[in-house]
Amino acid sequence: MIQGGKGTTRTRLIEAAAELIAASPGEDVVLREICDRVGVKMPTLYHFFGSKQGLLDAVVAYGFDLYVSEKQSHESSGDPIQDIRAGWDAHVAFGLANPGFYTLMYGKIRPGDPSPANARPSQILLELMRRAEAQHRLVVPADQAAAHILATNIGVTLRQIIYARPDPDLSAAVREGAIAAITGVHEEAAGHARQRSAHLLMEYAAAHPGVLGAPETALFRAWLQRLADADDSGEHPR
Repeated sequence: MIQGGKGTTRTRLIEAAAELIAASPGEDVVLREICDRVGVKMPTLYHFFGSKQGLLDAVVAYGFDLYVSEKQSHESSGDPIQDIRAGWDAHVAFGLANPGFYTLMYGKIRPGDPSPANARPSQILLELMRRAEAQHRLVVPADQAAAHILATNIGVTLRQIIYARPDPDLSAAVREGAIAAITGVHEEAAGHARQRSAHLLMEYAAAHPGVLGAPETALFRAWLQRLADADDSGEHPR
């Protein structure tokens, strides 16, 4: 959680509210306690936010700002499926590090009234899905795939916040299950396919050394073998 005491009065009020929510999940936030933490009077809070709901909406928007800025700081791997994996892990890490923001962002909802701030991270995920769809790597439409990933990602994160402890094994298992559901490719089967492809390429290169040249063929076969060995040992990126 970002610590208070720095930034504008408005920002400090938002941070104080998020910290109180994180400290007492599920309980009603007390506006006077927020003001006391920041050292201002109630009229100051109402000046910035108009109402209690206005403050909570500002906390949600600020949380999404933090979340999006963190996601955009990560470089793309160039592979949309790998980027989905990385985005999943970053989502869980953000929720565990910022439970006050996260429980308002995804745990406090008004039926039929989606938060406008949620559109930004959802659009980032949808763009990844459209890239995967363009590469013919999805077995469902891009928007359905994005909804599938986001719903399961939120569920796993909220569960870990509720129990107040990380569960990386559960997160990884659900992540891979969700990816398998939208791609139709299970990790074990994908591993066998990669090894088979590497073997076929090595055999072809050995049988046709003139295509690449002898030194290049030897180097190519060595690289393929390293990839196959890494895949077999589970050292490839998740």
